[in-house]
Amino acid sequence: MDVVRWWRSPLWATLGRAAALAFLVVTIDNNGAKLGDGHRHLTVTVAATVCALILAVPRLRLTVAPLAAVAVTAWWGWLTDLLLAVVMFDLAVARRTRLALLCAALALAGNLAGVRAASVWVGQRWLSTLTVLLFGLVLGLWQGNRRRLVHTLAGQVEQLRVEARLREDAARAAERSRIAAEMHDVLAHRLSLIALHTGVLATRGAALPGPVADRLAMLRTTSVEALTDLREVLGALHDPHAGPADAPAVREVAALVADARAAGQQVALTVTGRAADAPTTHRLAAYRIVQEALTNARKHADGAAVEVRVDYRPPATRVEVTNGAGAAGAAAVDSGYGLVGLRERVTALGGHLDAGPAGTGSWRLSARLPHPAPKDGPA
Repeated sequence: MDVVRWWRSPLWATLGRAAALAFLVVTIDNNGAKLGDGHRHLTVTVAATVCALILAVPRLRLTVAPLAAVAVTAWWGWLTDLLLAVVMFDLAVARRTRLALLCAALALAGNLAGVRAASVWVGQRWLSTLTVLLFGLVLGLWQGNRRRLVHTLAGQVEQLRVEARLREDAARAAERSRIAAEMHDVLAHRLSLIALHTGVLATRGAALPGPVADRLAMLRTTSVEALTDLREVLGALHDPHAGPADAPAVREVAALVADARAAGQQVALTVTGRAADAPTTHRLAAYRIVQEALTNARKHADGAAVEVRVDYRPPATRVEVTNGAGAAGAAAVDSGYGLVGLRERVTALGGHLDAGPAGTGSWRLSARLPHPAPKDGPA
């Protein structure tokens, strides 16, 4: 429970109302003793107690309670006008001002035939009674308006919160669409050109040297696969609710290493455990980590041997790629964001990524991705 607003809870409101009604009954009992008649004293105390109990029941406050308070006040006058003031407060809160005024008029008129010793029409008692009743009415009007204002403001705040969330979603969707459009206009066009030209050259493979023809075939296959991956990524960007099923297809690390070897890299691969034992997200992350490490090795350590180790066994998927020293690639273009993106991906999966020198000029990229805790099945 909120320490600052504990008094606003329904329980404390109910207890506070009960305490106030009990105080009014005690006050009426003390005033009843001034009548000098034990029988009347007991009667007014019992009547006030019954009326207070009715006022304590939420369902009876606007139905039975007004009748009981009018009857008791009409007979006992100023002794029980506080209970009538509570009734007028409840009616005013519920926006039943006319009914509250009618109850006050009936009680005051009925008191003309009530107990003479408790009549509000003796001396100046009518003035004090009228003041008490008006105070209850005004306080109820203020409380009712305040509650309605708070309710209206709460509704407006919730509406603003919903509108802000919708604007944020719309802005996010627009940004995703813009990124998808830019990727399609730039990358898809260039990849299509690469696939087209390599396909044309591949048709003339008989007139080309064998290694060149093989490289052209690999280049065409890679460009076509890149176009497929790009389409899947664009589809995920266009759909803001895309789930894991919409992620790019998971490929095996072995296929990636085979492509790297075909491109001339010296890569040694060691895989422990079955890829099926690891979550799909871990397999995709392992693929991207190895892909980024091989790319970096080609850029910054061309010709160096690369060693790849992947362990899919629980309790965590481990990936480690180490390369020796080598010469910088002739066309090394570093975006500077590869490792940043990998670190964000690994962190999102609850793991950690390490990248740095491994001694003697070598470089190591390693990651550890803990497997999700197994869920207990039904007993």
